Amino acid sequence: MKTEARDRFAPGSVGASLAAGDLLKPDTVGAVLSDGTIVDLQSPLPTETSPTPLRSGDAQALEILRHSTAHVMADAVQRLFPGTQVTIGPAIENGFYYDFDRPSGGFTEEELATIEAEMQRIIDEGHLFDRVQVTRDEAQAMFASMNEQYKLEILQGIAEDAPITLYRHGEWVDLCAGPHVPHTRFLKTFKLLSAAGAYWRGDERNKMLSRIYGTAFANKKDLKKHLALREEAKKRDHRKLGKELDLFSIHDEIGGGLVLWHPRGARVRTVIEQHWRTAHSRNGYDPVLSPHVGRANLWERSGHLENYSDAMYAPMDIEGNPYYIKPMNCPFHMAIYKSRLRSYRDLPLRWGELGTVYRYERSGQLHGLLRVRGFTQDDAHLFMRPDQLSQEIQRIIQFGNRMFASFGFTDLEFRLSTRPEKYIGDLAIWERAESALRQGLERENIPYQVDEGEGTFYGPKIDVKIRDAIGRLWQCTTIQVDFNLPERFDLSYIGEDSKRHRPVVLHRALLGSLERFFGILVEHYAGAFPVWLAPEQVVLLTVAERHIAFAEEIRELLTKRDLRVVTSFGTDKLGAKIREARLMRIPIMAVIGDQEVEQQGVSLRTRAEGDKGFVSLDDFLKELEEAATAPMV
Repeated sequence: MKTEARDRFAPGSVGASLAAGDLLKPDTVGAVLSDGTIVDLQSPLPTETSPTPLRSGDAQALEILRHSTAHVMADAVQRLFPGTQVTIGPAIENGFYYDFDRPSGGFTEEELATIEAEMQRIIDEGHLFDRVQVTRDEAQAMFASMNEQYKLEILQGIAEDAPITLYRHGEWVDLCAGPHVPHTRFLKTFKLLSAAGAYWRGDERNKMLSRIYGTAFANKKDLKKHLALREEAKKRDHRKLGKELDLFSIHDEIGGGLVLWHPRGARVRTVIEQHWRTAHSRNGYDPVLSPHVGRANLWERSGHLENYSDAMYAPMDIEGNPYYIKPMNCPFHMAIYKSRLRSYRDLPLRWGELGTVYRYERSGQLHGLLRVRGFTQDDAHLFMRPDQLSQEIQRIIQFGNRMFASFGFTDLEFRLSTRPEKYIGDLAIWERAESALRQGLERENIPYQVDEGEGTFYGPKIDVKIRDAIGRLWQCTTIQVDFNLPERFDLSYIGEDSKRHRPVVLHRALLGSLERFFGILVEHYAGAFPVWLAPEQVVLLTVAERHIAFAEEIRELLTKRDLRVVTSFGTDKLGAKIREARLMRIPIMAVIGDQEVEQQGVSLRTRAEGDKGFVSLDDFLKELEEAATAPMV
């Protein structure tokens, strides 16, 4: 292998370095550098770096496999459909995509199968992936001769001092930074998944392109598992279930990304909000409320107009003054703090608000409840002395763990983002803040990943992802230290020394936006909410008209106990009523017939236990109230 590597890989490349150390194996596809960067074997090796080889079965090798498969797909498309221009084709989570400008429009399902077959032919030909560094003029001349207008535009955006690299396999070549596998025969298992439209550079003012999504794995077993997961995810899609279960809707005539909550969905959301408020009260938070709009000078002072205006809607004129609809709640909470003099004895202050905010999202990025334009933020701001920071972070982590557990999420992933290259505030304060975030995680024995330099310019943060019932991770919680707003709003408190001191502020969201969290819950539960969350906790099913009077008495008893109950008193047969209740995912069914009227009870069926037979009315009420009680947080 060493002899072959010397011929194949240039001196000073990653591949040559691995070969020299006898680390280059037949299934080596790339390497990981000491800073975590994934590179291919042809890439130049930075000085004083020892690369760790990646083999085709390693999880981190998937990025290389998928990026290379995207190139093969683009080659196949241009072979089959001459005149099609390529744009970008990155590896993404769980797969890859490529955007094409095809003169005749998008791709059909039948064409995807044809493209797959052509891809397999290219792979079987066993082409080497060659990395070639060229001058800007050489690249420009080549892509101009190929009429690849998008590549010319991309080329213009590359910094003047940056290297220009091409990757070639066979006759096909692309402007690309890599990484790629050594040759096409490494690409053993792939599948094209779907075709969709996508604006060039994600901007609806640009041309609509045709995007093909695909995925690739090192073996057929992993691909089969992934495809099964995709099918399960389709069944759980909150947009599909939202319509089937009559939970919510979004209408073009009202506006994209603006949600209408139907009675069933609004009931669930109301329970979530009540649960949130109760939990926050128990955990030492006070409620605050803020308006939906604020004058322009507020957003100037907070820095939003300077740094966040692209996500804000155009101002409205009120009596000659410009007002903006709020994209965030933070400035209002700062103003509440500043409304009176604070003492060190007052701190910490923990303020929470379910505040509805509005942010501009491009239409192509909207996605059901997961990406909307108007949403209610699970928001809180904590004001404290610097010596209280570590303890408050630990409290938030504990609170968040309990909150997620109440919804059935116990598998969480934590990431710590540290000081970026450009930052505000004193370095000593940054170090103290990062130390406090680390301590909070470590005192709770929580494993975490560090994202060096990924904090915001105004403070480090912890991000938390939750894993759902089918293994997907969702970003929810953010715990953000902020040195910016206390300075901008000149916040202070009187310390023990009778002097003014700057408080530390923590931004904190646990659930994120309620809309997004609701969508996550629908998919996590597959629409079958637990009893305490369900839109209807029980349905009363009568066998005949003569049983309705007793059923009405039961409904009144349940309603007085704040239990959510619906009835099915129609003339349909009992079997049809039961099927309908199952379709609507109602967790408890109580059947009422002659025996139940005579013995003053119900025949009980639950989603979890099936047919439980006859139970007395007292036992039914007791069991239902226990099941309907929200978990303690």
